[in-house]
Amino acid sequence: MKAIFGLGNPGPRYKGTRHNVGFDVLDELARRAAVAFESAPAEALVAKSRTRASDADPIGEPVLLGKPLTYMNLSGQAVGELVRYFKIDPVDVLVIVDEAQLPLGKLRARARGSAGGHNGLKSVIAHIGESFGRLRLGVGRGSEQRDLADHVLAKFDKAEGAEVERMIARAADAAELFVAAGIAAVMNKYNGGDPATTE
Repeated sequence: MKAIFGLGNPGPRYKGTRHNVGFDVLDELARRAAVAFESAPAEALVAKSRTRASDADPIGEPVLLGKPLTYMNLSGQAVGELVRYFKIDPVDVLVIVDEAQLPLGKLRARARGSAGGHNGLKSVIAHIGESFGRLRLGVGRGSEQRDLADHVLAKFDKAEGAEVERMIARAADAAELFVAAGIAAVMNKYNGGDPATTE
């Protein structure tokens, strides 16, 4: 089983904020798969889908979509519980997060590594180790005068809407590629270059 986790903060107050793009990608994946989120054996919402059937795999591989409800900084608690409950190898996990150090719209995938200052990733690493895939979505830094926490907890500007929608769609494409072909394929296709010319 593969698992895709999108990190964010629960509740209407945080909907549409830069910090919640992970949730937005999971919502898009669930929409594409025509599945609904439901309560889980952890403080999270989950939806279960399958990859497309093929001659080699007539049933399709199961895929778990998960949105931790523990708030960003404690995301690893729910991720760890779900990974253990469903017996998922961390290398079969992709975690999707916002990244203020990347320009809006840019994606960056990694197979493993440090948290890079992201508290959500730091929590996940504490619970399942470093050997999971991660997909960072650029949400821009904004003004250097603005506090970083205020920036990521703010909603996107109206002028950014089209680029945000495109980024969410591309990130969902990348997540589907992870399920089909692994993190190396995602890195090869989506890392580097201008986001408008890397298709």
